[in-house]
Amino acid sequence: MTVITHSTHHTTHSISRHVPNPVHATFLGGTVPLFLGGLLSDIAYFQTYEIQWTNFASWLIAGGLVFCGFAILFALVNLVKATHKKGRPLIYLVLLAATWVLGFFNSLVHAKDAWASMPSGLVLSVIVTILACAATWIGFTNLRAGGEA
Repeated sequence: MTVITHSTHHTTHSISRHVPNPVHATFLGGTVPLFLGGLLSDIAYFQTYEIQWTNFASWLIAGGLVFCGFAILFALVNLVKATHKKGRPLIYLVLLAATWVLGFFNSLVHAKDAWASMPSGLVLSVIVTILACAATWIGFTNLRAGGEA
């Protein structure tokens, strides 16, 4: 009886996922539904002319700004810590900052008289929601393989 043994050598590559800590994730994840809620409220107002929808949009956008602002603070800390990563933390921070700045302008537009906020408020809500989704996507999918971004 002959026993044949094979020695195999496996090469492993370290792939680690760097996701935000739970508080950062909460703030980052909260931006999308708040800005999306503002967008949906703008769409409802655009279709019904019911002024209460603009009030909802204003409050949802304000909430999105608060959550986005805290996410920006965490992103700044991550950028300072991320000396070995290239590009991603900066892109993430820039997307969050663009979301916040345009969201702020959107809140100023929504502070106008109800119909005076249309259509620019609706357009800004679309742009801000897309930016919030992109920032959240990058924030949660920051993969690093073998020590490089």
